[in-house]
Amino acid sequence: MGNPLKIVIAGCSGRMGHVLLECVFADDDLVLHGALDRLGNPQLGRDAGEQLGKVSGVKMTDSIDEALKNADVLVDFTRPEASMTYLAACQKHQVKMIIGTTGFSAEQKRAIEAASKNIAIVFAPNMSVGVTLLINLVQSAAKVLNAGYDIEIIEAHHRHKVDAPSGTALRLGEAAASALGRNLEECAVYGREGVTGERDPSTIGFATVRGGDVVGDHTVLFAGTGERVELTHKASSRATFALGALRAAKFLGEKVGAEAKRHGLFDMQDVLGLR
Repeated sequence: MGNPLKIVIAGCSGRMGHVLLECVFADDDLVLHGALDRLGNPQLGRDAGEQLGKVSGVKMTDSIDEALKNADVLVDFTRPEASMTYLAACQKHQVKMIIGTTGFSAEQKRAIEAASKNIAIVFAPNMSVGVTLLINLVQSAAKVLNAGYDIEIIEAHHRHKVDAPSGTALRLGEAAASALGRNLEECAVYGREGVTGERDPSTIGFATVRGGDVVGDHTVLFAGTGERVELTHKASSRATFALGALRAAKFLGEKVGAEAKRHGLFDMQDVLGLR
């Protein structure tokens, strides 16, 4: 790959931030260039590696301009409001961006799409290689099980997750709906309570579980008469998301010399060469 890719990590003191730091430190093709966190964090000014017992030479900062100067890629798993701030800064500094944040509004998603006309972005609600494969399998299954099968999506996450259903669950729903020629916004059912009547066969249902330290479980259920087909992915470590995100960063890094790839909106399907 040549010179190491210069990575900036947003939210580096959080759970995902810790895992991203570990994965960057373990990869010779990557180097930590910047470590961002929120204003008021008591760790600001300290070496970013200190929390892992390492010396990185990079101090944690809340100055986005300082962190992004001469960087290659920003990796962001924070909150939508923070992501929008980072998005604007990445455009200003011409830094590519990996967005693993979920819970964006339709307007915020449009802003990401607009920004991709200026910089290269990999935007995916789940950076896991396994989940990316699951999305493809769901599309294939939906095309085959296109009549007589009800589709339900069940997801479980830790007690700290703030959005529901998860971005991954919604992406799986979109994959199934697209394969069936439906619009998820029109056919999704996000909750059932009381006398709901019989199930509309054209709907796609979602069930959400929150509790404990569940990293992330997703099941797409195709329930027919006399049989069920279940496609499931279970994450046992956040490392799967971090490694996928850094693979995406390398994907963008390899596109630096390609004029057509200096900007654009990509997802993990592109990163893995599945489309």
